[in-house]
Amino acid sequence: MGMSKSRGCFGYPLSIFFIVVNEFCERFSYYGMRALLVLYFRNFLGWDDDLSTAIYHTFVALCYLTPILGALIADSWLGKFKTIVSLSIVYTIGQAVISVSSINDLTDHDHNGSPDSLPVHVALSMVGLALIALGTGGIKPCVSAFGGDQFEEGQEKQRNRFFSIFYLAINGGSLLSTIITPILRVQQCGIHSQQACYPLAFGVPAALMAVALIVFVLGSGMYKKFQPQGNIMGKVAKCIGFAIKNRFRHRSKAYPKREHWLDWAKEKYDERLISQIKMVTKVMFLYIPLPMFWALFDQQGSRWTLQATTMNGKIGAIEIQPDQMQTVNAILIVIMVPIVDAVVYPLIAKCGFNFTSLKKMTVGMFLASMAFVVAAIVQVEIDKTLPVFPGGNQVQIKVLNIGNNNMTVHFPGNSVTLAQMSQTDTFMTFDIDKLTSINISSSGSPGVTTVAHDFEQGHRHTLLVWNPSQYRVVKDGLNQKPEKGENGIRFVNTLNEMVTIKMSGKVYENVTSHNASGYQFFPSGEKQYTINTTAVAPTCLTDFKSSNLDFGSAYTYVIRRASDGCLEVKEFEDIPPNTVNMALQIPQYFLLTCGEVVFSVTGLEFSYSQAPSNMKSVLQAGWLLTVAVGNIIVLIVAGAGHFPKQWAEYILFASLLLVVCVIFAIMARFYTYINPAEIEAQFDEDEKKKGIGKENPYSSLEPVSQTNM
Repeated sequence: MGMSKSRGCFGYPLSIFFIVVNEFCERFSYYGMRALLVLYFRNFLGWDDDLSTAIYHTFVALCYLTPILGALIADSWLGKFKTIVSLSIVYTIGQAVISVSSINDLTDHDHNGSPDSLPVHVALSMVGLALIALGTGGIKPCVSAFGGDQFEEGQEKQRNRFFSIFYLAINGGSLLSTIITPILRVQQCGIHSQQACYPLAFGVPAALMAVALIVFVLGSGMYKKFQPQGNIMGKVAKCIGFAIKNRFRHRSKAYPKREHWLDWAKEKYDERLISQIKMVTKVMFLYIPLPMFWALFDQQGSRWTLQATTMNGKIGAIEIQPDQMQTVNAILIVIMVPIVDAVVYPLIAKCGFNFTSLKKMTVGMFLASMAFVVAAIVQVEIDKTLPVFPGGNQVQIKVLNIGNNNMTVHFPGNSVTLAQMSQTDTFMTFDIDKLTSINISSSGSPGVTTVAHDFEQGHRHTLLVWNPSQYRVVKDGLNQKPEKGENGIRFVNTLNEMVTIKMSGKVYENVTSHNASGYQFFPSGEKQYTINTTAVAPTCLTDFKSSNLDFGSAYTYVIRRASDGCLEVKEFEDIPPNTVNMALQIPQYFLLTCGEVVFSVTGLEFSYSQAPSNMKSVLQAGWLLTVAVGNIIVLIVAGAGHFPKQWAEYILFASLLLVVCVIFAIMARFYTYINPAEIEAQFDEDEKKKGIGKENPYSSLEPVSQTNM
């Protein structure tokens, strides 16, 4: 058993500090790697968005399912300490394998900068991910339970505070890594060809994991280590099975009822085991409604980030990209946990209100549901500002006059006249069957030209006209706001020769005369671009500057000859930039974070305090299982289909969680809190009286009647 008297520091066992530092490094390592995964799949392995997202979510769900395995190993075979050490080694190897898999020089024999055999890289990265899922999942339930084990009886207050500090370490690690890892990725490296440095970005988490392992082992002499008690889960399963069988056998009225269905196992199993199983099943039953909370919580990475892409990221002097909004959650956690712990709870206690664990969790669910109501309100505000895009059987048309005369275009029901170098203010929407004919005429010339074009339904089109008899229809290809809050830019060439445009790293190759390029996308800010063409004298300026781009807009830049024979560019707006400020997302993040602080920290602590001593890890794994199920719910709902209106989906989720919250509150009313240590001490007393007490209090957790197992 090796109980060295634990040294103290601020009333906490010193060993706790090793555990917290270990958790910080582990979370940094995990989130740092996770932040890169989708980009790595897309850009390095060349998978499409859907496959990348599916594999990513599968990996995340796997990381929350493997804790059950870790808990079984810890509680019944190796004990928590050895489990953490051995699975951390597996984890470190996994991290190393995935960073090796991202070295393109590994199979790039012809040194052209792209790997020659992708399957090698895919295989390596899948092996790496499998090892990581086993490692991170396996140690998750053990680390928190092992931390709780370090406290003596009567240190409940410190222990609760420990779970808060532990949660802080989790979020501190994830916050720092989401900031630092993307910086590492954009570094260039490589032996034969320079490119984005995935090996470095994956390698830093791997190194940190090794540090985490070393730190944990260094504290080895100070830990309180409990011996595992044989195959607990096997016993539990057998005992429950026997109780159900026995109950079924004695179902007739002739037999007296028993207080609890587990009491039917009395014939074969001792009281202690039965009472321990009762504790676990009571808590597991309470956990049934919880995945709904996680289903909402996990959407801040997906749905809320998408919402941010339709918003304007200028907050005061700083500019925020949509995917950086997620760090708001981690930042708020780091601020809120100490405040809630040191200020809010004591205040509530002073007011004489008994704020029990389950009440806290109920409040957490309510707050998360309100966060989604706020998200829906923000969404309604955004919807008011979004441009209308064509429906399934509609087309939208905009006319852009790039000639030197006034032009009149006749549509069914109305006609528009455009001066030279101007466009219709908005896109005009037509039902495909009503769009019978479009004619072009000009005051200076007699004839009328009919536009013969097969318009694709559900899309926007631009009609370029420059002579009464000359036109071209371009399909825009943008029937939603540009992704990731970027800005779409395309060029229209009015010269007689081809042009090629280079704009901050992207190339529009050979745009032909009187034609439009496709859109390319750029983040916010001013962009430099150069125009190459043989149409103008070499002395002319070819360097130009775009206007200051905001978020989510689209423009057409028309290149034409200026009066001095050189080039000039005129800008037309296709999609207006986002107007709703991203700061409006802060209230919903704030509510969700407050919900998380009172729900999640409390859940960890509740799972520990209500578990019998030999099943601490198992209940932590049960808690993590609710997170996995929540992830799966999101996958199902997202796959099941979209609501026509996004705000409706938010309201649906909010109301679902509200219903679940009420059910949970009712279940919690009927839960009686227990102190497992006291109950177990009572059993020890009774056994001593019977004269079968043993020297070692811990081995007495083994039932004496082992013969009938």
